[in-house]
Amino acid sequence: MKPLAQNIRATFDYTIIDTYQAGLQLFGNEVKSVKLGHSGLKGAYITIENNELFLIHCHIPHYQNHTDTHFDTERPRKILLKRSEIDSLIAKKSASGLTIIPIKLYLIRGLIKIEIVLAKGKKKIDKRHSIRDREEQRSIQRILRIK
Repeated sequence: MKPLAQNIRATFDYTIIDTYQAGLQLFGNEVKSVKLGHSGLKGAYITIENNELFLIHCHIPHYQNHTDTHFDTERPRKILLKRSEIDSLIAKKSASGLTIIPIKLYLIRGLIKIEIVLAKGKKKIDKRHSIRDREEQRSIQRILRIK
């Protein structure tokens, strides 16, 4: 399962609590563009409107062979989940001050899926600990490679 688009910064800025796999409501030319890998999740987030989830600021550019000239590349796109999952996400988000963010877009059996996570924002000190831990792991790997 190779990701078509990833939000790499999200794992650094947030502590991931729970993950969900969801569908994404796209137009035909958007599907072709995403399958070619021309999409980005940088700065994307998920909002709740009328008990439905929407993906905001996900950049999916115009498919080059499509004739539609009136195309919004960052329009809100509906997230497709079961009603029980949506209700639990809304309850968890409102109760404990968490946020819902997209992590990656990928293909499963020809369908474009999005992995969304319930996450809590890290503070500056937590980010510093993450950097320190990552650097320690790198130095350990270098030492093991040399021997």
